[in-house]
Amino acid sequence: MSTIFPEDSWQTVDAEAQGWRTDLLKKASHAAAQFGSISAVVVHKGQVVAGVGRFDEKVLIRSMRKSFLSALFGIEVERGRIELDATMQDLAIDDVDGLSHTEKQATVRQLLQARSGIYHPALAESKEMRAAKLPRGSKEPGSHWLYNNWDFNALGTIYEQATGHSVFEGVYRDIAVPIGMEDFQASDGAYLKGERSIHPAYHMKMTARDLARFGWLYLNRGNWNGQQVIPENWVHESLAAHSFDGTNGYGYMWWTTGHQGEAQNPKPSVYRKHLPPFRYFAHGHYGQMIAVMPERGVVISHLAQSIERAPEQMAKLWEFVSLIMEAHTGVPSAQNSCRPSKNS
Repeated sequence: MSTIFPEDSWQTVDAEAQGWRTDLLKKASHAAAQFGSISAVVVHKGQVVAGVGRFDEKVLIRSMRKSFLSALFGIEVERGRIELDATMQDLAIDDVDGLSHTEKQATVRQLLQARSGIYHPALAESKEMRAAKLPRGSKEPGSHWLYNNWDFNALGTIYEQATGHSVFEGVYRDIAVPIGMEDFQASDGAYLKGERSIHPAYHMKMTARDLARFGWLYLNRGNWNGQQVIPENWVHESLAAHSFDGTNGYGYMWWTTGHQGEAQNPKPSVYRKHLPPFRYFAHGHYGQMIAVMPERGVVISHLAQSIERAPEQMAKLWEFVSLIMEAHTGVPSAQNSCRPSKNS
């Protein structure tokens, strides 16, 4: 069976006829409701097998924006407009009260990996991110991983400086149009600006069905129905685990197990039982998520209410993902079962 790509809209198929356990899909839907989901789409082999809520409701995707920018960087690196080893000094990137000489030696690649060592105040930081931020000058560029909005926001400035257009226009032109997103427009983006930093956060609203297309694009290694939208080698490099915090791997603005898979995470979890070893996620605060399971041919997109949740309620999101994958009783998808090769 050849890979299926949606045309004007996703095709919904009978899940049970495709080998899915509908009783577990119903339990997954109940877990999503308990979590506070707005919408979710489950894609298997290019067709929708389950969903929650309204697929066409636009929701703030929060930090999933970073995975979209990662894709744009891959496109621009191939075009030759961005150099990964260019430093902040090379690019004349600075900030309020100035960066130090050492901080200016951080490279674009290190920002993509969240390893810049630049712990300047940043916009759109949660209280947890501010609490985790280290003192400025405490780490050399490249020596330490920290989930750091300064890196991610400065990358938006670097992208716009290199291309001459906004992140939102780039997402629309170079991703949304080629893969046929049904809802996203450049006007769905908005900057968050403030006095703490000159680098704004580039927020976007999207729908679950459009997010599923982005996940399906990555599952197919950046190729959409014969068009290489994102360079295949960039997809591979983005999903490698360049850093590992003891629980999660981190690539180029993607959360990932890395191509070596589950062995990198020895911590027990009941929710990982039904997940394939190699998987990756675009995550946003409050439960915004794209989950990609390439060996199973499955993409899950999920959008939720932006509210604080107790740990017990947060667990419902992972129960939702786990139940979906448990419901998938079929064998791995033949066309997507192999992992990207080191030379891909």
